[in-house]
Amino acid sequence: MRHPAFIDKIQKLPSIAQTIQDFNLLKRKGFSKSLGQNFLTDYNIIQKIVSFSGNVSDKIVLEVGSGPGGLTRAILEHNPKELHVVEMDPECITVLEALQKDFPQIHIHHQDALTFDIQDIAKKQNKIHIVANLPYNVGTALLIKWLKNTVLIDGMTLMFQKEVADRITAQVNTKQYGRLSIISQYLCKVDNCFYLPPHLFTPAPKVDSCVVHLKPYEDVDAGLLSMLEKITEKGFGQRRKMIRSSLKGLVSEEQLNHSHLKPTLRAENLTLENFITLATELKRGKNAQ
Repeated sequence: MRHPAFIDKIQKLPSIAQTIQDFNLLKRKGFSKSLGQNFLTDYNIIQKIVSFSGNVSDKIVLEVGSGPGGLTRAILEHNPKELHVVEMDPECITVLEALQKDFPQIHIHHQDALTFDIQDIAKKQNKIHIVANLPYNVGTALLIKWLKNTVLIDGMTLMFQKEVADRITAQVNTKQYGRLSIISQYLCKVDNCFYLPPHLFTPAPKVDSCVVHLKPYEDVDAGLLSMLEKITEKGFGQRRKMIRSSLKGLVSEEQLNHSHLKPTLRAENLTLENFITLATELKRGKNAQ
């Protein structure tokens, strides 16, 4: 829920576009497209992103890649208990430091998000919320890292390039369906929130973007995850082959039969439930050895 006192403080700040200009974020020598720096400036859209994260008031929130601080501001409107922001760009750190003077709940982490350990900020009985406009070049790697730590996460509202978002939310028998779909949907309830065209960003990227919300399940058998990773790696690594060939050496035809799966199917034809059944069969066989 947005807090009136915090909304008033945010509204007195310069606009996002003005902040980009004041801190010379686009024209400076250090500006880097390699860091995935495409800044979203429409504050209504930014607020819409945060609205999909649910109630973050008095919660611990993690943001990655703050840029000019637009998403940071929108999160602050909801008065989080702590807002941890991971940012690599020193100029964007300067923007954050200016915000921090008025909002002491901001904790700045000047480092690569891939090396940031969320266990450092997750408190006992206090899972974190992740709300981030992810750099395109590391979005998938960050998601996979966080998916392996869902026990620490209450929810993730993340912006990816459309191609990655479509893979996360893909359904069986589609070309986007693959490893990322299976692992994400096994661990989380996944929702495609909305798409964003390139013209909403400065500078405009060459691709559309998409916001995805992931809500970790409470009752997932984490012990199956390693089996799912092995099966999906082999199955989708040779996705045009039948599973009796692509899974050969890992899953026997007998195990396929026990799982009620035709050996002539391809990985893209197996539902999430099929993969779970197969992983369970594989785990049972391993435990019996």
